[in-house]
Amino acid sequence: MRRRYPGSVPDERADDTRRPNVLFITCDQWRGDCLSAAGHPVVRTPNVDRLAREGVLFRNHFAGAAPCSPARACLYTGLYQMTNRVCRNGTPMDGGRWNVARAARALGYDPTLFGYTDVAPDPRDHATGDPVLRSYEGILPGFTPRQLLPEHQKQWLSWLSARGVDAGAGYPKIHRSAGKRHDEVSRAPPVYSRDETPTAFLAGEFIRWLGEQDAGAPWFAHISFISPHPPFIVPAPFNALYDPADGPGFNRAKRWHDEAQGHPWLDYELERQRKTKFIPGARGKVRDWSEDEFRTIRSIYYGMVSEVDFQLGRVWDALQKAGAWDDTLIVLTSDHAEMMGDHFMLGKGGYFDQSYHVPLVIRQPGKSQGRVVDAFTEAVDVAPTMMELVGSAPPNWLDGRSLAPFVEGRKVKDWRDAAHWEFDFRSISKATAETHFGIRPQQCNLAVIRSEKFKYVHFGGGLPPLLFDLENDPSELRDRAGDPAYRGVRLEYAERLLDWRAEHLDQSLALVELTGEGPIEFDP
Repeated sequence: MRRRYPGSVPDERADDTRRPNVLFITCDQWRGDCLSAAGHPVVRTPNVDRLAREGVLFRNHFAGAAPCSPARACLYTGLYQMTNRVCRNGTPMDGGRWNVARAARALGYDPTLFGYTDVAPDPRDHATGDPVLRSYEGILPGFTPRQLLPEHQKQWLSWLSARGVDAGAGYPKIHRSAGKRHDEVSRAPPVYSRDETPTAFLAGEFIRWLGEQDAGAPWFAHISFISPHPPFIVPAPFNALYDPADGPGFNRAKRWHDEAQGHPWLDYELERQRKTKFIPGARGKVRDWSEDEFRTIRSIYYGMVSEVDFQLGRVWDALQKAGAWDDTLIVLTSDHAEMMGDHFMLGKGGYFDQSYHVPLVIRQPGKSQGRVVDAFTEAVDVAPTMMELVGSAPPNWLDGRSLAPFVEGRKVKDWRDAAHWEFDFRSISKATAETHFGIRPQQCNLAVIRSEKFKYVHFGGGLPPLLFDLENDPSELRDRAGDPAYRGVRLEYAERLLDWRAEHLDQSLALVELTGEGPIEFDP
């Protein structure tokens, strides 16, 4: 079908249909299995569960990239990394790119930000000496910042000081256990209380802003929480909420040496991960932590998840008190996930599910009571979904597809049967990976296709591919790429990955044709 080209950001404010409020919540580094609604044997998240009971829980939802900036670029633009080209923290986003905030603004919303978006600004739009070009923690174009909270957390530290808390240690030292050796793995709490966490601070700022909103005027808010991102520490009672002995076994080989032999990239990553990134002051490599230490860190992480859930309860209560609960579309997700001891690693990146499987819960009032979706969904689906659920057609050239049919209980046709993600491990400023592997920066990347049965990982630069039989090896410990018995599967999935990349080349103008009638746009 073809239609007259509408332009990149149509002005739809003339539509006087009452649009819902939108509350778009992202957490940072939250694993998709760490929800009691998803069946986790230990973690309890009653407030997310409440949202899931009134909405839709997507159990097989995956981030599109890692770390934060690339993951959020997929989430905000609806485009895969191969198209949005945000490769690392610090890679600028094209200043003319469509995004969910700009689209919401075109509908008459004033998208308001609490937290951060980690979008490095386009240097072509700024003078060389502009201070905004010194940090990757820029603001996604289209958002009005109400309360920023970047990595240095100075706004929160100032707030703590005003409450009488000694915040002189600054970031990240304030996130050390009070009264304990700084190089120990300890569940001891920090100097701040459960009512003084960065999560509590942002939740409080949103609640205060909510009380200022005019009744009947729809609003759009984005709360971007940093937790459960490291440093791994949490106040009482969450620090002791979970016993380190509890929880499933780690997905990993018996020794880290065995993991390192699985692939050159894995060997490289295990060598470079440092403890101090996760526990400030700790020395040595992550891989050398003991089983008990990994379990202690995981129990802290579980507590951080529950602390976020507790603050979400405050937000839900505030929405109800303001009379906005029944008029608000709520989308809750995470930018990427966390390895949390699996394969002897912490953090995110690479190709394992644990870095990319994230929560997604969508609640549209009155539409989706307690539905669970097991189909593969992706971060690029979130932006077009929000647009459709507020009554606006998303651009037809986005890589993501709207999840509105799932949310509204409609029949879904021709849905994907696999998830995809990408990871770029170049390090331009230090050239660490490039030197280690002897390849160019543009070759330091991998792409994944993951179905129910198999996962295929393709590396650039001539690094060997990987193939995992997930039915027989769910922990991804035995690479089958060189196994003659799996040669046909490897070829099939390599071709599927190539087809996926070919289909999702940038279509923003490729679907437009200039004719005697003017520009015509084709539906894909």
